[in-house]
Amino acid sequence: MFGVEVSDHIMVAHSFRGAVFGPAQRLHGATFAVSACFLAERLDQNGIVVDIGRAQEVLRSVLEPLRYRNLDELPQFRDANTTTEFLAKYLFEEFAEAVRKGELGRGASEIAAMRVTISESPLARASYEAKLS
Repeated sequence: MFGVEVSDHIMVAHSFRGAVFGPAQRLHGATFAVSACFLAERLDQNGIVVDIGRAQEVLRSVLEPLRYRNLDELPQFRDANTTTEFLAKYLFEEFAEAVRKGELGRGASEIAAMRVTISESPLARASYEAKLS
């Protein structure tokens, strides 16, 4: 399986509900390093998985609505604990939509799977990976 991965970061604010989160129940800031990996069984006629430039543009556009925002105030997160795991799946779904629309320059049927990884720190990260078909 071939993979191409692009990365960016966002700064957000959010809080959590539930005693398990301790002091993180209060509003706090976070800087997340986000990477998206696109996986294909074969390279295309140009010898690539996807166009890296397009993938970077899609990553920026997917992250932009969250950048410097309080996630607690966004309607799509109204009833959610915006944990790193939750956000990885949310971003995966946003990327999947872009792939289905052909925004990466390759048909969705040719991308076997994707993985979105969010790093909270150099020591902790979460990811969501699934097939696209």
